[in-house]
Amino acid sequence: MVTLNHKRDEAVFRAIADPTRRRILGLLRRGRYTVSEIAGNFRTSRPAISKHLRVLRTAGLVATEKEGTARICRLNAAPLRAVDHWLHDYQDLWRESLRGLKRHVEGER
Repeated sequence: MVTLNHKRDEAVFRAIADPTRRRILGLLRRGRYTVSEIAGNFRTSRPAISKHLRVLRTAGLVATEKEGTARICRLNAAPLRAVDHWLHDYQDLWRESLRGLKRHVEGER
């Protein structure tokens, strides 16, 4: 059975798999931007950026609100915790690999 958390985590991983979406997230780390301001940072069309933003919103990584006629986007980094949790297991693996390398190098001396 697929849980709601699993589906949400999968959406986050799919969302950050694209380099344009990662760049959008990087931009939003600096503050709130309108869709037009975000699109102005890319060579792709505004409709293409809107599609990327839709994927990021679906994953919960971007929140939007209307201010007058503008749609303001802001980063919601909380769903990225899923990536951090996933990487945690690999950090333990890397740490253990480095310990093994250290023991090997020190044993050769």
